[in-house]
Amino acid sequence: MTVITAPSPRPTASSGNEEGCRLYLITPPKLDPAAFADVLAATLDAGDVASIQLRLKDVDDDTVRRAVDALRPIAQLRDVAFILNDRPDIAVDTGCDGVHVGKEDGGVAEARRIVGPHAIVGASAYDSRHLAMEAAENGADYIAFGAFFPTTTKIAEGHPEPDILEWWSDIMTVPCVAIGGIKVENCAVLVDAGADFLAVSSGVWDYTDGAASAVKAFNKVIADARAQRA
Repeated sequence: MTVITAPSPRPTASSGNEEGCRLYLITPPKLDPAAFADVLAATLDAGDVASIQLRLKDVDDDTVRRAVDALRPIAQLRDVAFILNDRPDIAVDTGCDGVHVGKEDGGVAEARRIVGPHAIVGASAYDSRHLAMEAAENGADYIAFGAFFPTTTKIAEGHPEPDILEWWSDIMTVPCVAIGGIKVENCAVLVDAGADFLAVSSGVWDYTDGAASAVKAFNKVIADARAQRA
């Protein structure tokens, strides 16, 4: 299984999910970088997190850059990959570990051209097996499927069933990320289906007992699932 690493080299893929599923956090859609910095540090210190994606919509470039400058060092100091949503150009300029692109963001090949051979490039496939295969063929380091559950974080373009994760894991070596409405209470089915990463936003930041407790709770579900398969 690929582990998303920071900052280099580019991950290599192997099949089988040997290391088990890991968390892939996504920032809240709106945040004050200075205030969020302490929250992020405490959350990453609470347990195993592979990566965090900064996803800020409808803001100017300077706002994105300021957020990266405030939050990226916190992640990278803890060997957590810092991935920027949508903007490979800003990802390169600000020292991010990689970029995540959707079907409207120029494609995997263009993102790879901009960020270079050693950065992480992830791609959304929604519920499309065709888009997933195409992204993998173009060199994506991971493929994200979703939304698996109802979500208020963004408008979901796909609604796959968990069996798409099993299908992908059986035929491909590129890791898969499950995304969309994932919470501690509903994530086990995605881990069991073969997700290499759980991409979580509100399921962590809005957790009743706080984000740090959410990370611990997710890690426990993942560990329990791994123990059952052993």
